[in-house]
Amino acid sequence: MADGIDIGERLATAPELFTPLARSLPATVPFVGPEALERRMGIRFRARLGANESVFGPSPRAAEAMARAAAGSWAYGDPELSELREALAHKHGLTRAHISVGEGIDGLLGHLVRLTCEPGDRVVTSLGAYPTFNYHVAGHGARLDLVPYRNDHEDVEALIERARTLRPKLLYFANPDNPTGSWAEASTVRRLIDETPAETILVLDEAYGDFAPEGTLPPSDLLRPNLLRFRTFSKAYGMAGVRIGYVFGDPASAVQFDKVRNHFGVSRIAQAGALAALGDDRFLRDTIERVARARDRIGAIARANGLAPLPSATNFVAIDAGRDGTYARALLDAVLRRGVFIRMPGVAPLDRLIRVTVGRDEDLDLFAEALAGALDEVGGPDERLSGS
Repeated sequence: MADGIDIGERLATAPELFTPLARSLPATVPFVGPEALERRMGIRFRARLGANESVFGPSPRAAEAMARAAAGSWAYGDPELSELREALAHKHGLTRAHISVGEGIDGLLGHLVRLTCEPGDRVVTSLGAYPTFNYHVAGHGARLDLVPYRNDHEDVEALIERARTLRPKLLYFANPDNPTGSWAEASTVRRLIDETPAETILVLDEAYGDFAPEGTLPPSDLLRPNLLRFRTFSKAYGMAGVRIGYVFGDPASAVQFDKVRNHFGVSRIAQAGALAALGDDRFLRDTIERVARARDRIGAIARANGLAPLPSATNFVAIDAGRDGTYARALLDAVLRRGVFIRMPGVAPLDRLIRVTVGRDEDLDLFAEALAGALDEVGGPDERLSGS
């Protein structure tokens, strides 16, 4: 009892204070974090290889810049992010007017859905693609139309056809892709850009673009009013905990984010770190090389245990566990119990995969040990092949 009102009564009446849309949504988040799993399971993970973070960390220059900025964190950051936008414009051969910065790609996707979608509007994406995008779409009452993957790749032809038919407000495409690690050539992406209906915004998520092979990303000066390209400092730059990303596109489209964004949402610390990270190309190159070596190691671990790694242009490797989602979930749970955090896609047929983020040698040693033990528990390669 508090203030004369029973808590049970409060719980019963509180939902009526919110909109029907809010009441219809599940009380959930797109991802269960490793900290929540540790609390739930009563363990402490020895290796964190599930969230596609960079265990190689940020550039020392970025870390030093953020430490210096912390002393001034009594003050708000520049709401126009002028210096950072200027540096990003220089990187891409654009102007500040082409760029908006926000609290990671996730925050920017939320702003985009708010800017474009009303309840009932159609949005097209791939079945099993990045769930946080879907989370924002559902949160604004729009309707998702889902196109299945084909051969563990987003199906560009089917996405184009669905967009032609539905004329959706948004068409989402990640290149390289999460959760499979696959990628499309720039020529294929160019065709998707050209074939997207004029009334549909193509949401091109390039979070993993720094890891992609040459010829994957279209040139930055390829601009359309209905094309927005999203990048992040969370992956190759090793700043996932800082929460900073950006979107670039036609100035008339990029400026729309100023109408709804949290103008003080990107802290002084984040701005300083991102600016310093952009100035350390050597560290970025070294990180990309370390990621490539670690991908090879994960693939070798998978093959040594009778599993099939998928080709990857990201900082993770999707591994085909060889059966269905039920089996892959059992395998994943067994790895988790051995103190190694990994993840898996949640939608069939991709849920036959487990997804392992790259790590240091010592992290991957722990994964190799945990995977071998998990396979002993749930069934080894010979047993899987025989169906027993």
